[in-house]
Amino acid sequence: MQPSENTVKKSSNMEWSQVLLIIVATILITIAGTYWVLKTYVFTSSFTPVALNEKEEKSLQAKLRAIGYDADFSTGQTNKSNKAEVDSDGNLVPEAYSEKNAVREITFTERELNGLLAKNTDLAQKLAIDLANNLVSAKLLIPLEEDFPVLGGKTLRLNAGIGMAYENEKPVIILKGISVMGVPVPNAWLGGIKNIDLVSEFGVDPGFWKSFSQGVDHIQVTDGEINIKLKE
Repeated sequence: MQPSENTVKKSSNMEWSQVLLIIVATILITIAGTYWVLKTYVFTSSFTPVALNEKEEKSLQAKLRAIGYDADFSTGQTNKSNKAEVDSDGNLVPEAYSEKNAVREITFTERELNGLLAKNTDLAQKLAIDLANNLVSAKLLIPLEEDFPVLGGKTLRLNAGIGMAYENEKPVIILKGISVMGVPVPNAWLGGIKNIDLVSEFGVDPGFWKSFSQGVDHIQVTDGEINIKLKE
């Protein structure tokens, strides 16, 4: 039995209605998904600064004082009048140089580094550091001027990863990559230094990398912590 012409038209109309509904729903979902990705991963206005608790602040203060930096976290300003180093008139007390009991090893946690940014610089909402096994990663937000082509007024997101370790009695520093708005920058644009041990590549000739290598006794980056030991 053949379906009537009216039945065929009614069925055809229902099918087109369903197709149109699916197309509209797909467009809406795509727009919403694209907006969420751009808002979350590309155009982010700022990061949430890390707030250290009282115990973490005291630990960080002790580490900073050990390397000669005294930070007053209660006000977020550097304490320039350390009572142990100034006299009653506020003048700096002379001191004979000595390396006895000098600190040559320092350890920072990921929270301490980001907390230090939050307390002492204006980078807290623009820069965030992540520490993983043998890897230091950074996220940086760069606000663009209003007259910048296409992306004017937006905030550009950059990500970078640097491998850090200590092998064969020397530090190993490797640029893992840099991405802009989630798109990895080609190695050719980075001068061909991606995934290359910079110390081995450039530490042979006199210069920064050779001096850096000769001055470091140990580097270890673990999940949430970095430890650096310097040579005498």
